[in-house]
Amino acid sequence: MTDTESAARSGFLASWATSADAEVGITFYGCEQDEADLLRESAAGLGVLPTITAAPVSEANIGLTAGNRCISVGHKTRITNSTLLALNHAGVEYISTRSIGCNHLDVEYAQSLGICVENVAYSPDSVADYTVMLMLMALRDARSVLRRADVHDYRLNDVRGKELRDLTVGVIGTGRIGAAVMDRLRGFRCRVVAFDTRPQTDADYVPLDELFRQSDILTLHTPLTTATHHLLNARRIQQLKPGAFVINTGRGSLIDTEALVAALESGRLGGAALDVLEGEEGIFYADRRNEPVPNEHLVRLQKLPNVIISPHTAYYTDHALRDALENSVANCRKFEKRKQRWI
Repeated sequence: MTDTESAARSGFLASWATSADAEVGITFYGCEQDEADLLRESAAGLGVLPTITAAPVSEANIGLTAGNRCISVGHKTRITNSTLLALNHAGVEYISTRSIGCNHLDVEYAQSLGICVENVAYSPDSVADYTVMLMLMALRDARSVLRRADVHDYRLNDVRGKELRDLTVGVIGTGRIGAAVMDRLRGFRCRVVAFDTRPQTDADYVPLDELFRQSDILTLHTPLTTATHHLLNARRIQQLKPGAFVINTGRGSLIDTEALVAALESGRLGGAALDVLEGEEGIFYADRRNEPVPNEHLVRLQKLPNVIISPHTAYYTDHALRDALENSVANCRKFEKRKQRWI
């Protein structure tokens, strides 16, 4: 979403809120402090009566939905089916998740209970910028360079960097984020090939197996579904060029992590930069400095000098945060408007 689109969106929401007969009650679960502050500042202008809690939705705090048909949830904690059932019994009919992906809850089960679930759109620039940054860091072995500089070792790195213009980048998934990544890559003059089951841009689309064979860098931007689970597996890793780099700012389970770790440890791949990881739930977004990390793959990956790990933070910008909150509110208001027409 551009600044112009975001401003238009905010104006639309404010106009809608002003013309509405009554403010809409929405329970916001999993709100971090910055989200809560932003929501309190803008709630009146958006026509919302918010109930805000930092806790993720669970059977223990269902009571916070009292009188509200709509709730807004974060993506950081899985919502169990028993919690969905409890929400249904409490009268909740609509869940807006402040994320693009919905794999933290069973959408089909929710729908079977009569609960509608929708995601939100937010600025694709947040993830696209971060993706290109990770590419550049991986190509220049930035992790090793910065760690050595931190201990005052200023010698040149043993590994020479690579330039994007000399490489082919394979982009899997060309929706809003994938397209934004390709827009940025044009400025680097590298070759870009793409794959999507529903091509939406003027990219150079190739069959999936051909994309793996051509890619020096692979970046993943496709939704996580049963069809895309472990999309990058051992067989496809072997199709990549020797020394290729893997970038993932999509969802961790798009990659067979055991196969990826093995390929990195053997030297088959040149490196990886991962903002998402299988089994990240309960680990990312928590302070684990004085605790063991209960994810063997994460521990092995962080021992490798050519691997960059960040804790699912690519989306996290002030612009994207505002987009997510405003669009979550808009989703709930649209549902309430439809509901009023049915009554």
